[in-house]
Amino acid sequence: MPPRTSAGVLLHRATADGVREVLLGHMGGPFWARKDHGAWSIPKGEHGPDEDPLAVARREFEEELGSPVPAAELLPLGELRAGAKLLRIWAAEGDLDASAACSNTFTVEWPPRSGRLQEFPEIDRAAWFPLEQARVKLVKGQVPFLDRLAGLLAGVGS
Repeated sequence: MPPRTSAGVLLHRATADGVREVLLGHMGGPFWARKDHGAWSIPKGEHGPDEDPLAVARREFEEELGSPVPAAELLPLGELRAGAKLLRIWAAEGDLDASAACSNTFTVEWPPRSGRLQEFPEIDRAAWFPLEQARVKLVKGQVPFLDRLAGLLAGVGS
């Protein structure tokens, strides 16, 4: 069985003092509610084999943050396997008001075995983090994309 596939956009910016930050979303729902370290994600979503991954990455960014990607140029950071998923991520330089993020929702039975369905946002909040802090916040399987972004940015400056 082929792995499930996801595509997303890692938005980044430089602060006034030159610190590189990335925009991450805190995963919504009751499982993640009280977690912080390892509970943030690059905005992304699953797609089928016949969908264009770049178009999906743009769509999922907008669905999870409530705003289109604020950049015209998206640079590929490649793919990697994270658990049962194959992730494909693009980097985009731009700015966005993280406090205005407004995500789509998903439905889950909560509490478990209660028969009660509840809706939760896919991303319950978004925030900008310097790269080193993002390494702690991001789910472990996505951390290599931070290294790829740093390498891409280092190559751009040379």
